Amino acid sequence: MSYTVTLENKGWSFEAEAPATVLESAEQAGIRLPSSCRNGTCRTCICMMRGGTVRYKIEWPGLSLDEKREGYILPCVAIAESDLLILAPAAGMRPAPPRTDA
Repeated sequence: MSYTVTLENKGWSFEAEAPATVLESAEQAGIRLPSSCRNGTCRTCICMMRGGTVRYKIEWPGLSLDEKREGYILPCVAIAESDLLILAPAAGMRPAPPRTDA
């Protein structure tokens, strides 16, 4: 099943479907989220989830219990289980490839 992920601060949306992570789905849609380790330990991709639910592809991602309760997620290991509303201030659009029809 596919879910819509909306970046609250940007107004951009993309589709996410398991087994792809939120980060992988964003990349497929041309949206760049900060990332480094891609295994839930470095916290480079941390962002705030304002609505929805995720599950993790690892047992315990690099978040404290308090951070989880506050709504923080690690998109590199999070899999959408519903539509999501997230705040990711450092998100950007991947630049379009150069035109070759000159």
